[in-house]
Amino acid sequence: MQLSPDSTVYISSGLFKLNETMVFTWLVMLIIVGFSWFVCRRISPSIEIDQRQNLLEILVGGLMQQVRDVTKQEPERFMPLLGTLFIFILVSNLLAVVPGFSPPTGSLSTTSALAIIVFFAVPYYGIRENGVWNYLKSYLAPTPMMLPFNIIGELSRTFALAVRLFGNIMSGTMMGAILLLIMPLFVPVIMQLLGLLIGVVQAYIFTVLAGVFIASGLEAHSGTLKNK
Repeated sequence: MQLSPDSTVYISSGLFKLNETMVFTWLVMLIIVGFSWFVCRRISPSIEIDQRQNLLEILVGGLMQQVRDVTKQEPERFMPLLGTLFIFILVSNLLAVVPGFSPPTGSLSTTSALAIIVFFAVPYYGIRENGVWNYLKSYLAPTPMMLPFNIIGELSRTFALAVRLFGNIMSGTMMGAILLLIMPLFVPVIMQLLGLLIGVVQAYIFTVLAGVFIASGLEAHSGTLKNK
């Protein structure tokens, strides 16, 4: 049983390895780019819009409302990042029902890369909001002794974000394979539906948590400035 798409290597030459994770990641990106071009090529500001634009507006509006409700902040400045994360994870997870497709989110390298993006997004938005010096000073609050603990907190949060997504997708794939061996006549349809639900939920959770981390970082650093 394959635990991760990283284990399937197509081409290996020195330090370069082309594995299943890389291939399916590029496939997902091509699908997203193609679908985005197809949907966005005829966007109109008028009241009468086609079904493609209506679907896009529902997706963006719903995601913005969820982020707004959870973070208690206006999400427009976060949406380019959060929307990209959500769509990539969602498409990767949903395509898992296609025979022969291994979701890139079932690889720890992919989920780690996504978590690292969030890790750097927190100081990016914080510095843009408060400035470099004011942002860095907040790591010393309330005393300089808190510096290592604040750094460890940022790192552990990133690690948890990566492992959570990887663990859920990998465990779902493993359970599906095991049940498929036990009951091959009844399980496939049920497991596909369950896989679709899990994929949507995990994309939502990762995106919302990313928004919470960014928003909480802004609130913490802004609160430090106000107290001073």
